[in-house]
Amino acid sequence: MATPLLTPRNGMPQLVETESDFEKTISALSKGSGDIAIDAERASGYRYSQRAYLIQIFRRGGGLHLIDPIPLANSRLWNEFNINFSKYEWVIHASTQDLPCLIGVGLKPNLLFDTELGARIAGCDRVGLGPLAESLLEIQLAKEHSAVDWSIRPLKAEWLTYAALDVDILLDIKDGVEKLLVDQNKLAWAKQDFSSILSSYSNYKFTDAPKPDRWRRTSGMHKVRDRLTLTTVRDLWVSRNELAAELDIAPGRILGDEAIVELALRRPNNLEEVAKIIGWRTKLDAPPFSRWLKTLTNSLSTPTDDQPEYKVVSQNLPPIRVWKEKNPLGYARLTHARALLADLSAQLKIPVENLITPEFIRKVCWQEPPKNISDYQEFIKSELVKSGARSWQIEQVLSPMEIAIAQTEPLVIAEPDEGDSPEASTKELE
Repeated sequence: MATPLLTPRNGMPQLVETESDFEKTISALSKGSGDIAIDAERASGYRYSQRAYLIQIFRRGGGLHLIDPIPLANSRLWNEFNINFSKYEWVIHASTQDLPCLIGVGLKPNLLFDTELGARIAGCDRVGLGPLAESLLEIQLAKEHSAVDWSIRPLKAEWLTYAALDVDILLDIKDGVEKLLVDQNKLAWAKQDFSSILSSYSNYKFTDAPKPDRWRRTSGMHKVRDRLTLTTVRDLWVSRNELAAELDIAPGRILGDEAIVELALRRPNNLEEVAKIIGWRTKLDAPPFSRWLKTLTNSLSTPTDDQPEYKVVSQNLPPIRVWKEKNPLGYARLTHARALLADLSAQLKIPVENLITPEFIRKVCWQEPPKNISDYQEFIKSELVKSGARSWQIEQVLSPMEIAIAQTEPLVIAEPDEGDSPEASTKELE
């Protein structure tokens, strides 16, 4: 039975908001030993910016510290922190979520241990911080404040307690995950993945600017059937994003994706109709209906040559649903690869997506393999290395992939009828 942990085990620290207090924090942490546990809270869903609004740090013998990065945004002490603790492992849970905003304030680890990713590789069924606390430490964490608006000032006492608990136990969770990895001879695998994450952020510059063509991922885009409607979606999305950046409000609170698509499809020509379509799909007290109507009107007069292409030219592989027609041999290879890797995943107790990135496998299967079987290994290795697979991943998947790329007839994954055994659902196409 898990025991609820309601407050940090050594008491709640004061919130660090000044340079002098930050200096004391670094001094206290320097007196500790070993790894650094670190976490960050953002205001996702509330603010446009993905910056950190609270940073939590814990070190054994060095105490637990809560830092408000807003008044310390330009502090020289972030770099001093890096210098003092760069030779130690920084323990972060789901590091790819927090690294961007940590780098945004100036924190950048040289050594990383990701407890969530480590738990995945170790075969843990549930890898959230709460479930790991229960399974590894028999401690229960309250999670009722996980989705609050951390940009609010002053920060509420109960929120700070919740945030402090996450790092208070993080090093203990790391110890538990590391033991599982050692017992399964997987620690070296995990460390390769941790290093890969750090490498991917080596030249990262924090920015809130969206990626090019991010508007094409607007929810509900599947309803769009022509270029003029596509143009309208783009222009409404861009206008919303500009307003969101200006107000520092999450775009979805200003105008929901569903409203953007519906405006583009129905093309209202007056404010009343615009307001009716938007309805509850905004959190603003005074929605700028005239802004959306003006954007919509301007979009509808866009010359054809200036309208975006309906079909995006992409370097990515086509969707799997069309492989059977466009590349039947590639499809055959892929069906076998998926089945064999699913079996390997079960044997190693590692999710398939952590065993090897599915896109890497698709790239190998899509291509014509070498004519000589003796060249298969080198071909697979070369392609996986180019994609970015780690050496441990290549070592594990090499043998099943050799088998898969030699296949010319696909497997059919059928929906089992009532009474069918799971084993009967996979058969070779005749």
